Amino acid sequence: MTSTDLTIAQAMLPLTDPDEALAFYRDVLGFEVRNHVEYGDMHWITVGPPGQPETSIVLYPPAATPGLTDDERRLIEEMMAKGTFAMINLSAPDVDAAFAKVQQGDVEVVQEPIDQPYGIRDCVVRDPAGTMIRIQQAG
Repeated sequence: MTSTDLTIAQAMLPLTDPDEALAFYRDVLGFEVRNHVEYGDMHWITVGPPGQPETSIVLYPPAATPGLTDDERRLIEEMMAKGTFAMINLSAPDVDAAFAKVQQGDVEVVQEPIDQPYGIRDCVVRDPAGTMIRIQQAG
């Protein structure tokens, strides 16, 4: 096996409220729901961009992570609330158009689209669980 044999199949992002997560990832970002698993009061929701079935995001309840202590769970909840627990970068052909679409939903804007000194144009919003979503202009 070489490194060219590897692909990214799934990224794991935390969720706090499955209904809010669905409203954001499906209705605001336009991702398709690929799986929704419930176990008791916990949910795992798999979403992904249409036309890219090989790449998915699994939204999961951090409390279900095996081996976490109560202190670690509290720390994760604090970090999620501050937006420092998880982040993902997305790409769009037109970041300004993507930002305008995302703003139509109930989202927290962290950074409006700007040209970065390192050569990309991007914006940043937070999902309902506090995850930072950076959208950068493709190309």
